[in-house]
Amino acid sequence: MKDMTKNEMEFVLAIFKNPDRQYNANSLSKILKISSMGALKIAKKLEKEGLISHKKLGKAKFYSINFVNDYSRDYIVFLLKMEAEHNVPYIKMWVNELKSKIKNADIIILFGSVLKKGNMANDIDVLLVTNEKDFPKLKKEVEKINLLNNKKLHPVYQSVKDLENNIKRNDPVMLNIIKGVVVLGAEKLINLVEK
Repeated sequence: MKDMTKNEMEFVLAIFKNPDRQYNANSLSKILKISSMGALKIAKKLEKEGLISHKKLGKAKFYSINFVNDYSRDYIVFLLKMEAEHNVPYIKMWVNELKSKIKNADIIILFGSVLKKGNMANDIDVLLVTNEKDFPKLKKEVEKINLLNNKKLHPVYQSVKDLENNIKRNDPVMLNIIKGVVVLGAEKLINLVEK
C-alpha cells in the first residue's frame, strides 16, 4: 500500500489486536483520537485496498481484517514487526534479547507493565508459546536469561492449542496479552486470531 499513514496502520492493528470486539468508524475514531469522518475515510481506503471488509448491522458498518487476502496477512506481519523494531529503546532491547536467546518458542509477546513503564517496570511479562514437549527447554532458556539480567522475565507459558482455545473463548487475560508487542511468530498469531 502506498503512503500508508500512521492512523491507517493503527486502524488495522486495532482491529487485529481486538478480535473479540466489533468496530465501526465511530468507535475506531475514539481509539485513534480522530473525527468519525476521518475514521470513515480511512475505512473506505483500507476496504478499497482489500485489507479490511465490513458487515452491516442496521445502518452501521462493522470492520474486520480480510484474512482471505494474502496481502492483508503480509501487511499485518509487517505492522507487527515494525511495532517491535521501532519501539522505544528499552522495549527494543528486550525484543532483541528475547529474539536472540529464546530458541524454543513459536510465538513470543511482550506485554504488561514494561510497555507502559519501560525500565521502571518491576519485571518483564512475556507470553511464550510452544508445543508442550518443548516446555522444559523453554523454561531453561528463561532461567538463563533471568540469571544474567537485573529485571526478571515473568513468563506465561501456553501451548499453541491452549492459546487458540483461549482466543476462541474470548479469555480476557489472553486477549489483553495479544495486544502486546509481538517479538516472534506474527504469522502463527495471525493464523490463531483468524480461526
